[in-house]
Amino acid sequence: MMHEFESLRPALAYLTANEIGLIENAYEFSRSAHEGQFRKSGEPYISHPLAVAGLLASWHLDTQTLCAALLHDVVEDTPATAGEIETRFGKPVSLLVDGVSKLEKLSFASEQHAQAENFRKMLLAMAQDVRVILVKLADRLHNMRTMGSMPADKRKRIAKETLEIYAPIANRLGLHSVYQELEDLGFRYSHPNRYQVLAKAVKAARGNRRELVDKVRIALQERLDHCKIEATITGREKHLYSIYRKMQEKNLAFSEVFDIYGFRVVVRDQQHCYLALGSLHALYKPIPGKFKDYIAIPKANGYQSLHSILFGPNGTPIEVQIRTTDMNRLAESGVASHWMYKSADAALNDVQTRTHRWLQSLLDIQADHGDSPEFLEHIKVDLFPDEVYVFTPKGTIMALPRGATAVDFAFAVHTDVGRHCIAVKINYELMPLRTQLRNGDHVEILTAANASPNAAWLNFVVTGKARSHIRNYLRNTRVEEASALGERLLNNAIAALNPEATAPDAAVWERVVRDHGLQTRQELFAGIGLGRKLPLVIAHQLLHVHGEQTGEPAHPRAISIRGTEGIAVELAQCCHPIPGDPILGFIHKERGLIIHTHDCPSIRAFRTDPDKWLDVEWEAEPGHMFDVSIKVVVGNQRGVLAKVSAAIAEQGSNIGNVAMEEEDGGPYTVLFFTVQVENRMHLARIMRGLRTLPDVVRIFRIKGKKDGRAAQPQ
Repeated sequence: MMHEFESLRPALAYLTANEIGLIENAYEFSRSAHEGQFRKSGEPYISHPLAVAGLLASWHLDTQTLCAALLHDVVEDTPATAGEIETRFGKPVSLLVDGVSKLEKLSFASEQHAQAENFRKMLLAMAQDVRVILVKLADRLHNMRTMGSMPADKRKRIAKETLEIYAPIANRLGLHSVYQELEDLGFRYSHPNRYQVLAKAVKAARGNRRELVDKVRIALQERLDHCKIEATITGREKHLYSIYRKMQEKNLAFSEVFDIYGFRVVVRDQQHCYLALGSLHALYKPIPGKFKDYIAIPKANGYQSLHSILFGPNGTPIEVQIRTTDMNRLAESGVASHWMYKSADAALNDVQTRTHRWLQSLLDIQADHGDSPEFLEHIKVDLFPDEVYVFTPKGTIMALPRGATAVDFAFAVHTDVGRHCIAVKINYELMPLRTQLRNGDHVEILTAANASPNAAWLNFVVTGKARSHIRNYLRNTRVEEASALGERLLNNAIAALNPEATAPDAAVWERVVRDHGLQTRQELFAGIGLGRKLPLVIAHQLLHVHGEQTGEPAHPRAISIRGTEGIAVELAQCCHPIPGDPILGFIHKERGLIIHTHDCPSIRAFRTDPDKWLDVEWEAEPGHMFDVSIKVVVGNQRGVLAKVSAAIAEQGSNIGNVAMEEEDGGPYTVLFFTVQVENRMHLARIMRGLRTLPDVVRIFRIKGKKDGRAAQPQ
């Protein structure tokens, strides 16, 4: 079985014999663990980790990373444990494998929660060791390359995730070729028809434009030779997703996208980059506003290059990128260069610093969020690197997403600056905090110690860090205020139920808090203050449990219900209780107090658990109208609907909804009404009035389904 590993061996030529031996051991362990497992395509499963290791070897990554690549699915898909991996291959390899592994063995509320939690775990591991994401990107790239045998719906879901998360991460880390391939594969599987049409159009255009490309490349080379500038020039074709995105953003037809081909000019040093730019601008005129200097101001991922779009032959726009050999190496490999080239290169160190800073900002966001999908939403915002570059008062360059405002800048400088900002000077002039920043702006934030975030800021901030901190502050402030209010309301409710009751002890509190699915008293108080829980319900429970434990009489009175308490009280949809109906209150830990009629069929199973029920009664005069459904069987007579509607209106009731069901060829029609009543007596008056109509055959009050099978004759 060693022929499989032999296919990997040529890619490991940059490693020592001992290092290759370790990788071979990892392969053997993985092959044995995955024995008998197959991919959807029918290949032995070991082919996947082997391919992932091959990709990482092509980036010249170290031995630990290659071992982790071969073992990355072992803990997740086989009986092997993380402990075995640590014992055999060391803690660093074990941590890499753990960082890449998904959380499939845990259960989540939704697929969105699972995706967010997987990404959160991977992010935490990335912050410790960025090699985690390099393994994950290689894993995702091979899965995308071999996704043809999967069901179409799964292909689309994985492709969407790749375009939204993994391709932007590859771009942010400077892995340019991986980024482009992930985008093209994501495009292929998320929009297969559009992909095929565009691929066909590019192929057809390729022949027509090849002559132009050769002509331009020769002209560029001759010009640089004439100026005695040594350069390597290559023509390149834009990848499909990049063309598609341009067509979408600018609403262009394919025939209108001219800069499908670009030219990369690689020179000896930085000085020659600018000399080459000047000589090429003399050859072809630059298009105004289409020049970008990423050498003076590098991108956040460390990318450096000069970009210029020129008027080529016949006025055709052509893109030229000019960079040094080191810049080109960094552009292709990004942070992977740190392992590919063991050097003290300042540019590589800078990339590592920038990457660490970015990962740290993501960790700051995740620390503030228990709500994983919200965390993932913030991360997606920060992954798309269409950036503006602005200056701090000290002249430091900061990169922010396109559309970022002064508030985004303030939070990017420091969380405390963001929280206390009150004004901004942009280019030394006072401007509104919502002002969008532009390249080259000089930005100074003014702060005040007593200032705090404003909810209105959420309408214009774009960075995940700013949005996260503002939401977190507002959430905490709201909870603190609600908690104080809830505690006062609960104390009043306890005094109203039993003025002589002694204060419940810690054990009583713990039991009641636990019954509501919460962790602390403060959470319970906040629920009351926010209207999610009824203070009388909590007071009743506390007195009941306290009485059980101490033997003191609880003296609980029935709780009065108006039906207008909001989200703290819910009238059950299965039985539609109205004032006058005998009722019971069912305590639901998430939905509050749910009111059912005594005879509601859906509560029979719960009646045996007295701790879940409270005695409730209607207030004498709720002063509120309640919806109730009735079913009226009438003879098939012209104008009967108008007569029935008029009779309901005569009794002072509004009709909220009406539906009709005719029996085929039969003598009767069934009318369904939702009417508004004050109480059970009001409903009885309406039904007596309807019975006096000669065309009315039968009347039911519907408690549940509209078809009347759960209805009770009145």
